[in-house]
Amino acid sequence: MRVMVDSPIPERSAALRWIGIATVVLAVAAIPIAALLAQPAGGAFTNRESGERFQSLQQALDAVGNSRATISVAPGTYRECAVQRAGVVRIEAEQPGSAIFDGVACEGKAALVLRGREANINGLVFRNINVSDGNGAGIRLEQGNLNVFQSWFADSQQGILTANDPDAWIAIEKSTFSGLGTCENSAGCAHSIYIGDYGALRVVQNRFEKGTGGHYVKARAGRVEIRSNSFDDSAGRGTNYMIDLPAGATGEVVGNWFVQGRDKENYSAFIAVGAEDLLHNADGLAIAGNRARFVPGLRRSSAFVADWTGHEIAIGENEISPGIKPYERR
Repeated sequence: MRVMVDSPIPERSAALRWIGIATVVLAVAAIPIAALLAQPAGGAFTNRESGERFQSLQQALDAVGNSRATISVAPGTYRECAVQRAGVVRIEAEQPGSAIFDGVACEGKAALVLRGREANINGLVFRNINVSDGNGAGIRLEQGNLNVFQSWFADSQQGILTANDPDAWIAIEKSTFSGLGTCENSAGCAHSIYIGDYGALRVVQNRFEKGTGGHYVKARAGRVEIRSNSFDDSAGRGTNYMIDLPAGATGEVVGNWFVQGRDKENYSAFIAVGAEDLLHNADGLAIAGNRARFVPGLRRSSAFVADWTGHEIAIGENEISPGIKPYERR
């Protein structure tokens, strides 16, 4: 058996090497800056299954139709928005945090308006989303399931806003919500997260910070899992509750870390249960293993859990600083 061995390539002379380098430098210099910064040929939005590229996210979603697909987003800042009308989609950044949707809302609602069967959002950034009615959001979910993972929502009126879909679920994990919320508009308050009457909500290992009004999490879901999140209100402005479950809920609020800041519109409670329309039984709702305190140097009176339901909420052991009452019936 003969073994073929590559012959060594003779080393070029120093003069030839410098000529080659100079040629490359001149060639790059001749390329317009716009071309160097251009998105991938054929478009920045790629259907992973078909390999087809699209110039806009809306074109990519329209091509999916009522089927199922993954859409990969190239790094860049996109001043566009999109509406999912059907199907099951996964929209993900090629590199988490590198695909930014900035300042544009579809239908006067959000950067992404979702009304298909299911949407999975991974690694995207949503910022500066503001609309006339005060409800501008990174994501507006109108029906179907939603999974958000390792995404960022910043400096907008709202992070995620949903309609009602009692047969569907929402999961939000390892994401950051910063500089969100307002009570300055005719539509009422906007919040970092505002979930309608959904079947189940999972909020796990997220960071909430620097709220600018409203609540950090407001949810009417029938069952909740709010676990291992940080709620840092130390730089908040005009904020209210950390967690508001206005319609009651079962499930658990466990292992979270809370710091209440100085600048509050309502500092009377960290967690509120059943303060509005009581849609769900809250018997057995477990609130345990949490840590709550005020920012250093602040003295005031607040309740960790304020309860309007009259149900048997299961308040377990929580690490609570002085001035915070563990439970208050209202």
